Amino acid sequence: MAQETKKDRKPMLGEILVEHGIITPNMLKNALRRQSQVGGQIGTILIEMGYISTDLLLEFLSNQFGVPSVNLFKIDLTPEILKALPLDKIKEYKVLPIEIGNKYTIAMVNPNDHIAIQNIEFILGKSIQPVIMSSSQMDIALKSLEKGIAGGLKGCTLEQCQPAATGESAVDIKALLRRLAETKASDIQLTAGVPPSLKMSTELRRMNMPPLTPVDMSGYARALMNPEQQESFEKANDLDFAFTDVDLGRFRVNIYKQRSSVSITLRGIPDHIPAMSELGLPDDLEKFALKNQGLILITGPAGHGKSTTLAAMVDVINTKRKCNIVTLEDPIEYLHKHKNCNVNQREIGIDTASFHEGLRHIFRQDPDVIVIGEMRDPISFKIALQAAESGHLVMSTLHARNATSTIERVIDMFPAEQQLQIRSQLAESLVLVLSQRLVMNKDRSAPVLAYEKMINSFKIKTFIRDGKTHQIRSQMQLPGDEYSSIDVSLARLCIDNKISLEEGLKHTDNPQFYQDMVKNRGIR
Repeated sequence: MAQETKKDRKPMLGEILVEHGIITPNMLKNALRRQSQVGGQIGTILIEMGYISTDLLLEFLSNQFGVPSVNLFKIDLTPEILKALPLDKIKEYKVLPIEIGNKYTIAMVNPNDHIAIQNIEFILGKSIQPVIMSSSQMDIALKSLEKGIAGGLKGCTLEQCQPAATGESAVDIKALLRRLAETKASDIQLTAGVPPSLKMSTELRRMNMPPLTPVDMSGYARALMNPEQQESFEKANDLDFAFTDVDLGRFRVNIYKQRSSVSITLRGIPDHIPAMSELGLPDDLEKFALKNQGLILITGPAGHGKSTTLAAMVDVINTKRKCNIVTLEDPIEYLHKHKNCNVNQREIGIDTASFHEGLRHIFRQDPDVIVIGEMRDPISFKIALQAAESGHLVMSTLHARNATSTIERVIDMFPAEQQLQIRSQLAESLVLVLSQRLVMNKDRSAPVLAYEKMINSFKIKTFIRDGKTHQIRSQMQLPGDEYSSIDVSLARLCIDNKISLEEGLKHTDNPQFYQDMVKNRGIR
């Protein structure tokens, strides 16, 4: 009889989520332990522990109940709408009026409560359309309504009232990867002493979770690394690699030691290689990618999309040329399929010991295009210059503030007695420098690309050869086909209402020039 009762028992929400692969059994176990300590709905606990997002829970509940869902954090309710139901009835039935029309749309924690529906329809004198909301959001809304409804309910204000999670169990690494995959953040940073943090362009946003402990961090590191990687990390205290989750995709991982504990930075790598138009890159960049010879440098601060731009350029070559491409990457991020080209991707530390070791033997591999993930040392750069001079297209990234500082950065890699020769080689082989920044858009929901472009024209060659790169900077503020400064790109974005004036000022090289450009176009 007991077995029959167990068989006939309706599955609980947590069990259904496990059955559908949305959470793991271990996540449910942790959440149930937390629920026994503090009470509350299991769905709310799962959100607080970072195992699922509010949107994911609502989508699931909507499918289960067969009614639409509503996320109160994403809508605003006016006082007129809220006054449709007395406050005591809102509290009694745990409902909120959402929309007034021929039918009332009513958000409910339990849209299967038919008695509540009948009573609400009697009060309103109209039929209602129930939609489902989360119990945690309802609780937050009720606390706000108890203070009065004169200003209505604003979603962004309600979201700030979420209680911080205080569970003792660390969030599963897969839940954190899911959160990164669901947002438009570029990275998630895990460090002992603070909650997990999402990076949106240059802005760090801490997640609504408890601070991580050194024990948590060691557990995350073990979950991400295989035995060989763990051995390498123990020796070097720093490790870069790519990690693939079958459900969530591919991530770039850096694990390092700080203050005797482990810290981790993870970056999501999109499944597909974005087209140049998707990235907001200049239209003429493709023609430079299709050149047969020379050096192209993609520069900018760390975390501003240089690797993605490089991958988009490689994809153009792979699609429109028939040649042999050899890449050196640390680690391999975007996986290129063989299209019209052979694409041989070599990972530092696995396929070759270092960038300069990989470059030392690269000419034997008969490359037409050489892609270097990052220029880090003079030996690598010298070989790259030789390759660019001898009939190869070489593309690489470099950490530099702008196009002109890129030139100086390259020259300064070498001792003084070699710099004259390097200037001459660079002046002859350079094709293009593209310096880029990711800038938060006006509603701060996603980054947009601003860029600076410097084409190696006869005038630019002369400046480089003669050591007068400082003069290029002043020339870049003037109209010309050879160059376009970051300030011009930022001003265009501001004039097009894609970024705010203040956001552009954070990234500009010449604030007064930038503001004058914007002002002269009528934007203040």
